[in-house]
Amino acid sequence: MNLTEIKTLKELKRADYRTKSIKEEIRDNLIAKVKAKEELFTGIIGYDTTVLPDIKRALLAKHNILLLGLRGQAKTRIARSMVDLLDEYIPYVAGSEINDDPFNPISRFAKDLIEEKGDETPISWLHRSERFVEKLATPDVTVADLIGDIDPIKAATLKLAYSDERVVHYGLLPRANRSIFVINELPDLQARIQVGLFNILQEGDVQIRGYKMRLPLDIQFVFTANPEDYTNRGSIVTPLKDRIDSQILTHYPQSLEEAKAITAQEARHLNGRGEVIVPDAVLNIIERVGFIARESDMVDEKSGVSARMAISAFENIMSSVELRMLANDEKESIVRVSDIYAMIPAITGKIELVYEGEQEGPYQVALDLIGEAIKQEFTQYISNPSKTIDEDSQFQVLRKWFSTGNIVEMENDDSNGEYERKLNDVPGLNEIIFDYIDNPTHVHFWKEFVLHALAELNVLNKEMWDGHLNFNDLLANMLDDLDD
Repeated sequence: MNLTEIKTLKELKRADYRTKSIKEEIRDNLIAKVKAKEELFTGIIGYDTTVLPDIKRALLAKHNILLLGLRGQAKTRIARSMVDLLDEYIPYVAGSEINDDPFNPISRFAKDLIEEKGDETPISWLHRSERFVEKLATPDVTVADLIGDIDPIKAATLKLAYSDERVVHYGLLPRANRSIFVINELPDLQARIQVGLFNILQEGDVQIRGYKMRLPLDIQFVFTANPEDYTNRGSIVTPLKDRIDSQILTHYPQSLEEAKAITAQEARHLNGRGEVIVPDAVLNIIERVGFIARESDMVDEKSGVSARMAISAFENIMSSVELRMLANDEKESIVRVSDIYAMIPAITGKIELVYEGEQEGPYQVALDLIGEAIKQEFTQYISNPSKTIDEDSQFQVLRKWFSTGNIVEMENDDSNGEYERKLNDVPGLNEIIFDYIDNPTHVHFWKEFVLHALAELNVLNKEMWDGHLNFNDLLANMLDDLDD
């Protein structure tokens, strides 16, 4: 007999069903999955040897958990993925607002119903997807929101005194009984609300409008917080911190490959876009911007640089290519180096600048970050670029061509054919590509990449405005300005 076909307490007893606390349930399912070598916490990348082992140990120990880390470190995603460690269905007393266990009811409603109907008490089943409650902590959250309040309308309708438990309107916490309860940004919760939480964590007592009742709630608590919140926006009160069993530190991706895997997993891939070729160097540059920003003196390191920046950046770049394809009625194209600058809105919207960065301006900081990322990617192919450029004859051919006043003028909307023609006109580029790039399958991308890299190394001058891009010789350009 399928368990979910059971409709009464009598049938549940006959099936020899045994209820567990939610922490026992998570522990047992975790053990079973580890033994079966099943993947846990799917979609969480880069934490296999750091964060996830700590979480597994905490869950095996039946701990409530605090995930502590900067924004964009998958804290909420980890909490949501814990739902997979719950049983698919659990029974509860039908009609109960707080998912009462039929064998261990805690609400007045469930106790009265079981006393009245006995083994004929109706049973319902709760799917694990309904056993996850998430609340963003904000300063306006009240005790009534989390724990509950007296409902005067219910008291009047049922003709009950306010001291009667049945007139209580339950808040989020009681309704999350036998569930995973997540509070995001815990320090934003007012201290008096946090005090209400730690009593539930330890003793199971709640007070509503001075009326004290015992509700031994069965909850797996998961809290998230930003470490800077302890000093900037609020703090976690000491008694509450003391009652959270495990504090687990999260972190940003530690390698380009991990960062690229996260972006590939999370970015939106839209249908009807046509075929867009994305060179691996573009993906590297996108992720390098995040790594560089986290170390930059212009960016507030305490605020962090979310992994969402790279995701939004990738989506903007893909849309830049799509827009050009639509303008030229083309069915396929490659991401050009100049398309990478379409990520600027994703950068300026997701980084917090220190004073020096504010003086520089967010747009200029974004340009500098992209430029540094291009330079770093270039050094993966030419380890000592300054020396190589001075000594390689093909680079000298290229520099001489620019020094005689030649200019490469490109536009964002150049068709594939126009883009390739302009790059083919530059002498020396082809030889440089095949000398330094292994198996360059998209030659014109690499030609443009060399020009951008030389501009970042101050060998060439680069000017960008209103969808236009010019490469020219720095000295020749200065002399032209003097003539003008």
